[in-house]
Amino acid sequence: ENQDLLIKCVSQDLGFSSGRAIAACVIYRCLLHWRSFEVERTGVFDRIIQTIGSAIEVQDNNDKLAYWLSNSSTLLLLLQRTLKTTGAAGLTPQRRRSTAASFGRVFSGIRASPQSAARPFLGSRLIGGLGDLRQVEAKYPALLFKQQLTAFLEKIYGMIRDNLKKEISPLLGLCIQAPRTSRASLIKGSRSQANALAQQTLIAHWQSIVKILTNYLNVLKANYVPSFLISKVFTQIFSFINVQLFNSLLLRRECCSFSNGEYVKAGLAELEQWCIYATEEYAGSSWEELKHIRQAVGFLVIHQKPKKTLKEITNDLCPVLSIQQLYRISTMYWDDKYGTHTVSSEVISSMRIMMTEDSNNAVSSSFLLDDDSSIPFSVDDISKSMTEIEVTDVDMPPLIRENSGFTFLHQRKD
Repeated sequence: ENQDLLIKCVSQDLGFSSGRAIAACVIYRCLLHWRSFEVERTGVFDRIIQTIGSAIEVQDNNDKLAYWLSNSSTLLLLLQRTLKTTGAAGLTPQRRRSTAASFGRVFSGIRASPQSAARPFLGSRLIGGLGDLRQVEAKYPALLFKQQLTAFLEKIYGMIRDNLKKEISPLLGLCIQAPRTSRASLIKGSRSQANALAQQTLIAHWQSIVKILTNYLNVLKANYVPSFLISKVFTQIFSFINVQLFNSLLLRRECCSFSNGEYVKAGLAELEQWCIYATEEYAGSSWEELKHIRQAVGFLVIHQKPKKTLKEITNDLCPVLSIQQLYRISTMYWDDKYGTHTVSSEVISSMRIMMTEDSNNAVSSSFLLDDDSSIPFSVDDISKSMTEIEVTDVDMPPLIRENSGFTFLHQRKD
């Protein structure tokens, strides 16, 4: 009966209490009080997993996804710092592999549990109850629950990240090439006015991307998603932007012009300003993820290319770009604005020689970048990044507060 009430309660949006996910705290305290972690058989874990699974079926509701990302990360942190295993109770290597196949990537949380069990707690402010803070011997159902919860956290994280990719992808196609001014517009007004209008049009596309980034940042922060996870989302998104823009640049000669370099450079400045606005806490290393497109654009707009040596280009101007990528952009470059030329024929010849040597040494000849859609964190990373959580001072929802079976939740730390 109490399990039914718990499931009914956490199926609702319980919100947050002083920045703490109420549902996660309620679930954790109930499981701890009922000693569910220590039993060989129980159905409560499956019911909780099913509840989360049903809640995230609406894949495009980012607010709901962020809510459950916050709750699942909080609950996983509490489990990580509470559950300990002995050899017999832990998952065998064979069992661990089959579970990983069923639930996606399973991190080293369980394998690391002996070390985490030895880690001293930081007093009763951390987790657990009213001064009786303890670790519990976790049985197989509890360990499986932790793995399933990890798989759900990864899934929710990936859904939010991929939703953001889908929203900005159409705009990225508009950002890589400067809009061309028509002959009619040149007749109606001066060339400078037409160019100014074109620049405003292009920047508008970049500003639309910035607006989307800001919307996602606000949703994640409103749901108290740990800043560690937020920064991972945006770092991967900026890596995606880097891949899409850079590959488009190297696949389309019309994009490798001097004026197009100027347009993209102005757009990248909008993203740099967003990173400053978001702060390093939430943006992480996002700006650094754009290094390929930034250096490629730097090459397009630099003056006196014929005077540049290969050493200057590879060491100073474009150190992150491969010879294959530099050769591609150098041979496709054209100047529609000033009529300037690309690098010297000597530099081009040197690049060809180096590429031949690379092919003889089995170095990849591909000049395109690959998008990385892996999960860029582990359970231990989350545990180390999140601060202490006091679960006893959380405001209880009315459904729980008014039921005599949950009086243990009413106790608060003095």
